[in-house]
Amino acid sequence: MHPGELFILSAPSGTGKTTLIQSLMAGGLNGFGGLAFSVSHTTRKPRPGEMDGKDYHFVDQATFQSMIAADAFLEWAQVHDNYYGTSRDEVFPRLEKGIDVVLDIDVQGAERVLARYPQAYGIFIMPPSYEDLESRLRRRGKDDAQAIARRLAVSLWEIRRYDRYHYVIINDDARRASEVLAAIILEKRHRRERMQARVQEILRDFQDRGSPPS
Repeated sequence: MHPGELFILSAPSGTGKTTLIQSLMAGGLNGFGGLAFSVSHTTRKPRPGEMDGKDYHFVDQATFQSMIAADAFLEWAQVHDNYYGTSRDEVFPRLEKGIDVVLDIDVQGAERVLARYPQAYGIFIMPPSYEDLESRLRRRGKDDAQAIARRLAVSLWEIRRYDRYHYVIINDDARRASEVLAAIILEKRHRRERMQARVQEILRDFQDRGSPPS
């Protein structure tokens, strides 16, 4: 069995990455099977509507620190007073079973994963313009003007690092961006090396049933 592929998705805050991932997991590609979303661990408290094991694995700091000591994370980071990390157990057992895994992590986390697992494919989701991203951040109503300004400044830093990634999707149309994301994953699934086992089955079927040309 060929191992699954690891796909790393990063984007500036407000670009629509979460919506694209939700569409990917719930949409047509899910019908092909063999796709999993890696749920991160965090020490922050759940927000209203968040579910443990679906949005995050919510753990206390002692548990998180013990996982760090055990090298249980593919990557982790401290953001203000909270910790976030990608557990190896969320990724490698699935890859070994031939399941493709999608990670939703920031640019710094993506760089750490690519350094430790260079076989992964990085996909950067980019807004079509500064004005568009600013408008999205204002419309969602989660931040005041000062926080929005900080997010836009960080976005410039992140966008400048697009060349660390293998693919770039400009999210100027959600449906089209979702289709491009699915196409990237499907293309990797149909490479010759990954199709080898199935092709050999078909060849054996033809060899067993077919007649040699006269």
